[in-house]
Amino acid sequence: MAKVVFLGLGVMGYPMAGHLRTRGGHEVTVYNRTAAKAQAWVEAFGGRAAPTPREAAADADFVFACVGNDDDLRSVVLGPDGAFAGMKPGAVFVDHTTASAGVARELQEKAAALGLDFLDAPVSGGQAGAENGALTIMVGGDDKSFAAAEPVMNAYAKMIVHLGPSGSGQLAKMVNQICIAGVVQGLAEAIHFAKSAGLDVEKTISAISKGAAQSWQMENRWQTMTAGKFDFGFAVDWMRKDLGIVLDEARRTGARLPLTALVDQFYADVQASGGNRWDTSSLISRLEK
Repeated sequence: MAKVVFLGLGVMGYPMAGHLRTRGGHEVTVYNRTAAKAQAWVEAFGGRAAPTPREAAADADFVFACVGNDDDLRSVVLGPDGAFAGMKPGAVFVDHTTASAGVARELQEKAAALGLDFLDAPVSGGQAGAENGALTIMVGGDDKSFAAAEPVMNAYAKMIVHLGPSGSGQLAKMVNQICIAGVVQGLAEAIHFAKSAGLDVEKTISAISKGAAQSWQMENRWQTMTAGKFDFGFAVDWMRKDLGIVLDEARRTGARLPLTALVDQFYADVQASGGNRWDTSSLISRLEK
């Protein structure tokens, strides 16, 4: 059992912190910007809530965070009330936020100067993966920090991969989002084409889903896409945030991502039609207006 902290109790962080208690058996302190959410978590799982990241992090062995973006991450890590100000030397900070590789390297340098360890560890698997404790975690950082944190992260993971130095986890998550964007757009066009051609969509998907066209998106989203139901899952706003990070990094490295840039604009169209909180599979809605 370790003393652990979880900062950020959104749709991902809330169940992840819960697994640290129920599966991991750890002593857990939580912090959330909305204090009522932290208190609700304590009532559900035990442990305790703290009023600031600094107070939460005091005497912790591991501090985990899952917040919205680079600025949100800095707000809970840095400054007089940030987690770094309260962490003891040798403690490990594990960031599960999908953020930029640049902020990961920045915070790793600041952590090292304070005698702390830092891992960037974005996750894939969505809300269902968090609730089921079946996330894939892509990790950047040094070997020692990874070896220490891996057994704790196992409480909510089905796969954990150490990819290299700081920033590597975030870069791998960008690869993940590039793949998803392209696959969802392809599936949207395929279903739209099948319907336009007068095919039975269910029979068509049944025929092609056992071959090379098969994907997680096809298996889990074709029915809701066909029915025009999008009030669940990974929101378009979040995907646009992630693709913005991807495209910024591509400009920095010189990588050419024409399809990703195009799909990003398609998601902007969905936002303009009011689909900000729709699932990312709502790309099909552009084709069926």
